[in-house]
Amino acid sequence: MQNIARLRDFVQAFTRLIDEAADDQARVMDSGEVLLADLIRHDDWLPEAYSQPGLTEYRQYLLHCDPLERFSIVSFVWGPGQSTPIHDHGVWGIIGVLRGLERCEEFAPDPQTGKLLALGTHELHPGSIDLVSPRIGDIHRVSNGLNDAPSISIHVYGTNIGTHSRHIYDPNTSSQHHFVSGYSNEEIINLWNYSDTDS
Repeated sequence: MQNIARLRDFVQAFTRLIDEAADDQARVMDSGEVLLADLIRHDDWLPEAYSQPGLTEYRQYLLHCDPLERFSIVSFVWGPGQSTPIHDHGVWGIIGVLRGLERCEEFAPDPQTGKLLALGTHELHPGSIDLVSPRIGDIHRVSNGLNDAPSISIHVYGTNIGTHSRHIYDPNTSSQHHFVSGYSNEEIINLWNYSDTDS
């Protein structure tokens, strides 16, 4: 593990932010964006085990969950050609690209018909930050923008996202059904081993 202290410092700083900001979602997202931008500015801390793509599907690795489940930190890894379904979150989320290139397609229901409308697509390069929430826009599909290498982003959500009931949307019918994503890993990183040389 190289420079795992970077993640430990981020966890501590984000915990302090949650303690101080309480239910002020705008403050959490504004200050949290700054914290996450600083973390992903360095690509020397994510352990190899949490940066491996799946053979057929993207991976979602839990890096840390707040003991009170007020926030969770996850690494998402897409292999070439992999993407999420169209989905929502139901909570705030801050997303930062660590490695590669990600393509994000945004959607929203038509207020008149409920039909899912495509709002546009944008690309996220290393260091880029994206925000989601029911307040500012919460439905998207994310895919790897590279054909020959994995892409990795670090996500912070306002809940234990792997246990949170959300929705997947059918792009043709706009119908939705509940899903719980879970996590790809059985073990999480030990952030508290200060005997590491990076502490």
